[in-house]
Formats: sequence, C-alpha cells, structure tokens
Amino acid sequence: MAKLGKRLKNGYSSIDRDANYTIADAVKILKAAAIAKFDETIEVAMNLGVDPKHADQMVRGVVTLPHGTGKTMRVAVFAKGDKAKDAQSAGAELVGAEDLGEKINAGEMGFDRVIATPDMMGVVGKLGKVLGPRGLMPNPKLGTVTTDVKAAIKNAKGGEVQFRVEKAGIVHAGIGKASFSAEQLQENVRAFVDAIVKAKPAGAKGMYVKRISLSSTMGPGVKINPSDAHAA
Repeated sequence: MAKLGKRLKNGYSSIDRDANYTIADAVKILKAAAIAKFDETIEVAMNLGVDPKHADQMVRGVVTLPHGTGKTMRVAVFAKGDKAKDAQSAGAELVGAEDLGEKINAGEMGFDRVIATPDMMGVVGKLGKVLGPRGLMPNPKLGTVTTDVKAAIKNAKGGEVQFRVEKAGIVHAGIGKASFSAEQLQENVRAFVDAIVKAKPAGAKGMYVKRISLSSTMGPGVKINPSDAHAA
C-alpha cells in the first residue's frame, strides 16, 4: 500500500486537480504516469445529471470503440444446433444450452459477455440472479439476444463496450490500454463520450454531462473538459 500511495502522490503532483484538461493533455499525463509492471487500463468515468431509478432517465447502450479496448473478451453463448456450431466457429469460449446454465449455476464465470439466441432465453432467464448483478444478462437492445451469433461474437471481441449508468449517475468503462498511442486513446474517449451524449434520455433535465475524468489502473484521475470530449 505504501508503494501505491507514493505512486499516486507522484502522479497527482504533476496535475492541477481543480483544472479541466483537454483529452490530449489528460492522455499525455496518464501515459506518463502508467509505470506499473503491467499494461494499465485507461478508464473514463462520467457523472451524469440523471437519476436511473426513473425509467425515463436510464442511460444504457453499446458502442464500438475505433481501436478496441485492448482486453481479450471471453464470450459465452447459449445456442443449440447450427447456431451452436456458428458460435464455436466464431471463437466463443463457452457454448451450450441447459448444460451451460448448470455450469454457470455451479460457479463457472470464465467469460465477460453472454450472448443467447431468442429460443434460449427461457434457460438464460433462470440465471438472472447470477448474471444480472454482474451486468451479463443478454439483452436484445444491446445485440446480445440475436440469431446472428457470429456477428455478436465478432462485435464483442472487436472492441464493443456496453455501458449502463449506476445509481449515483455515474457511467464508466475501460477504453484502452496505456500502451495504446495517444491518438488511439483520444479517439476511443471521444467515441465513448459521443455515445453517452447520443444516449441522453428523455427525462434528463438540466446539465446532462456534469463531469468527465480519465484514470489509469494505478494512476491518478484527471478531469477533462466536457466540451472538448465530444468535439467534432
């Protein structure tokens, strides 16, 4: 813990915590501060002027980042017959039906995304208490309940990020790795922020995007100017 404290202290010494930086400057600071022995994740967090307890203020959706996330996505697919074969050929790590449901109930959680064909939702629905709290329940609005399992797997592994606002009005996601170029990180940040702006719900009143910050796994948080984040 002492090392972490020292590293964060050194990271914060190079920034003005009250200032709003441009994305370019924020990325530069985070890349310089990312000195861990692993490739740190760069994460964006947005404070939104919504109360997700109200249905008309829920912010949820999916965005494909232009340069991916740098994370290897492990995919579980509920399907039978030809669709199961499609899932296997597309590179899904886990494929099955009732048998897959039993594995998950028994504690198998070696996946980051769950995809299901519509006819499998009866099986998947029984896993709501396991998958729901982890944000893994397949949803047709997110493209994870579909007959085109090949496309869904390709999207999941190709940089698609699902987002959902949390209780405090915060939405966050990993948008790359410290090893990405500055340009790649900037473009990924803008793509994510644009998706959140476009997903503004009808019930949102007043200021929608209140605050945006970037951080790395072991580094400081850097506030960025909201107007810069979704500039064309």
